[in-house]
Amino acid sequence: MSEDLSGRRLGHYRIDGVLGRGGMSVTYRATDVRLGRKVALKVIGEHLTADAEFRERFVDEARNTSAIDHANIVPLYDFDEVDGLLYIAMRLVDGQDLASHIKDGPISPARTLTLLGQVAEALDMLHGKGLVHLDVKPANVLVTTKEAAREHVYLADFGLTRRGATGHRTRTGDFLGSPTYAAPEHLRGEPLDGRTDQYALACMVFACLSGRPPFQGGVQDVIQGHLGAEVPALTSLVALPPGIDDVLRKGTAKDPNQRYGTCQELISAARAALGGAATVTTPPRRTDAPVSGPTPVPGPQQAQQQQPAQPQQQRYQQPAQGQPPAGTPSGGFTQQPGFLAEPVRLRPPTQVGSASAFTTTAKSRPAWVAPVVVGVVAIIAVVVLVIILMPKSEEPRVPAPTGTNQSIDVGDGTGSNRPLPTSVPVKTPR
Repeated sequence: MSEDLSGRRLGHYRIDGVLGRGGMSVTYRATDVRLGRKVALKVIGEHLTADAEFRERFVDEARNTSAIDHANIVPLYDFDEVDGLLYIAMRLVDGQDLASHIKDGPISPARTLTLLGQVAEALDMLHGKGLVHLDVKPANVLVTTKEAAREHVYLADFGLTRRGATGHRTRTGDFLGSPTYAAPEHLRGEPLDGRTDQYALACMVFACLSGRPPFQGGVQDVIQGHLGAEVPALTSLVALPPGIDDVLRKGTAKDPNQRYGTCQELISAARAALGGAATVTTPPRRTDAPVSGPTPVPGPQQAQQQQPAQPQQQRYQQPAQGQPPAGTPSGGFTQQPGFLAEPVRLRPPTQVGSASAFTTTAKSRPAWVAPVVVGVVAIIAVVVLVIILMPKSEEPRVPAPTGTNQSIDVGDGTGSNRPLPTSVPVKTPR
């Protein structure tokens, strides 16, 4: 399409600018004015709309894409024809295609397997429905960091997707697709299945790890390389474990029957071959950035440093006859089983990374409290002991009555045996 539709309205979509151009269509950044939603609007040109074959392919793309529901496949929102222009409205992915990520050189094995592992899952799901993508290449893999904690991948551009063995060429014999990542059977016009996409995926593994496709040069050189030459040894370009060469050699075998059963099998074999080189190293997280995932659990040494010492809970046992229950202090207080002797409280949530965590700690006391309490108890005990041991005082004598003092003689003081008088007259004062 030579005409740029930027600034125009197409149905209820306002076209804001060009995102990319392909052989049959142009993809625009657009706004759905009804919903206020940004979309990617793929528009086929007027000169191709009248072509029944291209029109059929475009309609098939809309149907195939809408029938696929997978987290790694771009969702389709809408499809229609306005003023002779066919369009498909899809999710606008805020990111770059994989081709932009590897144009300046290779990416790490761990990142390669993380990104292409998602592509493999999408392709296997597609193949399970009897569909073949037929245009798997870095430019059709969209990478975004706006939708998840890790890089999320979308497989895009289902313009060549077909069911069964047809669709690899036009009716006039022209080849459709990108020869840079095309399988030999695709180039030769032979029957196709999911192993055709697997060949392209293996070529993408090579490109991500080396920074270049397996075969370079002119179009005919690339085609001849796919048809008759073996993929170069990756280890001759990059220092990697030699087992990866065997994996890529099998994934790009000229005979589809010699390839892996699924795309995920290819990625699993590459991960095993790369071993430690494919280990994901998690960078240190920013303290001001949101973190997803489970709350980090401190190790035993960290837990001892973070948590104050707690009294151990003792399992309650039935005491022997005549013995006090276990845990009974000398003062007679019985510690109930299942409770800590030290009162506990929950601190307010403290930040551990970005997750809230409650920590249970014993109440802290100043160091001078215990000596003071012991001193006061000792003083009280001494006072009580003094009071208990003090001798009782004699009862007070009754003073003699006032008035005339009289003495009463009892007996004659001689020790006689006379009986004592039975009564003694006492004169009471008036």
